[in-house]
Amino acid sequence: MKAFHIGYSCWGFLGDGVINTPDGSRSYRRPVLDELQAAGHRVTLLQRNRDLHEAGVDQRDQFAFSEKFPDDLDVLMLEWRWPLPGRNTTACDAPGHTCDLHRQTELLGAYTFRGLPTVIWDLDRRLPADAPIRQRPNVRVCEFATRPNPGAATVLCPVPDAQLDAMDPYALARLPRPLSLVYVGNQYDRDDHFATFFAPAAAYLEHEVAGKWTRTEPWPHVNFTGRCAFPEVEQFHRGALATVLLAPERYRTAGHITQRIFEAVLAGCIPLMPADVVDGERFVPAGLVVADAADVVARVEMLQRIHGTEAHGDLLWRCRRRLDQMRLSRQVAVLQQVIGDPLGIPAR
Repeated sequence: MKAFHIGYSCWGFLGDGVINTPDGSRSYRRPVLDELQAAGHRVTLLQRNRDLHEAGVDQRDQFAFSEKFPDDLDVLMLEWRWPLPGRNTTACDAPGHTCDLHRQTELLGAYTFRGLPTVIWDLDRRLPADAPIRQRPNVRVCEFATRPNPGAATVLCPVPDAQLDAMDPYALARLPRPLSLVYVGNQYDRDDHFATFFAPAAAYLEHEVAGKWTRTEPWPHVNFTGRCAFPEVEQFHRGALATVLLAPERYRTAGHITQRIFEAVLAGCIPLMPADVVDGERFVPAGLVVADAADVVARVEMLQRIHGTEAHGDLLWRCRRRLDQMRLSRQVAVLQQVIGDPLGIPAR
């Protein structure tokens, strides 16, 4: 594989970051960049160094950062950003402004629209299917979706190999789990899934919902605990028997599976997959696909009966096996193919 200088644009963190921001990509962003650099590529991060300026963590000895326009890039790679009214669409000096979209626009103008090979990683399925940029000959789009938009490549959400290999499902099965059901994640566009699968089940099960949920009036019986720090994501899952993989419609109709599945499994929390998620059965063992809240309650009651037994460990092992297809090493290999040969980038 040829070695490239990759300019990488992301509005997020390489480390734990800060509590008051959504950034699910923290589960895999740093391992992906580490893997690319281990393969011989050079990575320069092109957005604001938020680890340094917001979290006080200096990683400049491990990665290059630039808010300028390096002139020796071979490829531009973007974690796609989209307009968020009142945040990244306002003037740079406006209260609450974030400059992620402005910077992305600058990078597109400096590199993509001048012909530099560009890979767009559409992590939130926000790039319209008919966006003209998809038609540019120097642009490739990657999605988590098993059924991506026409012309896009599937790069499944990457699970770090070391975490998969270190998982001990039988030890995890024996851990005390005071909660029957948990959901860790933000509300964004999940209300219908939540109302169908989680909220009715919560009336019968010990549960918690951690994350930014601002519209909770329809569910006064649900225990919303608010935002949590990134390291607490694992703690929530280690204390619960099961989670439901709630998804916005734009995810579930395309088989777009996020990091929530492996965050749960690696902590020993059984993932329940809503039946309306396209290709969802590829990612969980038979019996963990649920049609409604009654199914959720039934599966959790089954888990309560087998908690701590060999059967519980066996089920976790089968969940872990389903994650093999998402191994980071496999997904980075796909990314390298997209970055390299299909774009005909010359070796430096």
